[in-house]
Amino acid sequence: FAYAYPTIMAYDPAYAYELAVIIRDGIRRMYEEQEDIFYYLTVMNENYPMPPMPEGCKEGILKGMYKFKASENKNSKLRAQLFGSGTILNEVLKAQQLLEEKFGVAADVWSVTSYKELYKDGLACERWNMLHPTAKPRIPYVTQCLKDAEGPVIAASDYLKALPESISNWLPSRLLTLGTDGFGRSESREALRNFFEVDARFITLATLKALADEKKIKASVVEKAMK
Repeated sequence: FAYAYPTIMAYDPAYAYELAVIIRDGIRRMYEEQEDIFYYLTVMNENYPMPPMPEGCKEGILKGMYKFKASENKNSKLRAQLFGSGTILNEVLKAQQLLEEKFGVAADVWSVTSYKELYKDGLACERWNMLHPTAKPRIPYVTQCLKDAEGPVIAASDYLKALPESISNWLPSRLLTLGTDGFGRSESREALRNFFEVDARFITLATLKALADEKKIKASVVEKAMK
């Protein structure tokens, strides 16, 4: 819904330090700079530990994404990029561990704080390139982030699949999205994520399926993982 309004700065932070960075910048822009914008921050009521702020991530938080945790496995030929926003990021981190320990897949985890900011930046670059055909093309921020990233991109969302898919044009590799399309039936958040197939198990499964589609692993590995 926020996509339709250019004055809304829509963010979906996962951790306290992300929220602090966004609020501080919002105060600067709205109060000090007197910009005609306002902020929509999604903050869930799920309880989980708050990690310390990684070094050098402030710009990425405001621009819409940054690498939260790189895989510790530097030697694996099987690689993937995992996207998460808000509380679903904790499921993405569980999937990263499952993929590495059980399937030998080295997956990097990215915190996507604002799909809207990434989408807006991608559109702005496309427009500038169209109007300046002889100039050096501008590269969207999300493309710059993933220029050296290997493997398919798996995006888990607590929202519709259309949200992560809105930035697919600017991803250098294939995007596979998990989202909450349809009516949910559950008594708990855990059951809801199971119903919508967006929890750590399904993020792991989606990653393996994407690797099988790229002929990096056999389909039988995916079938075995499902069982």
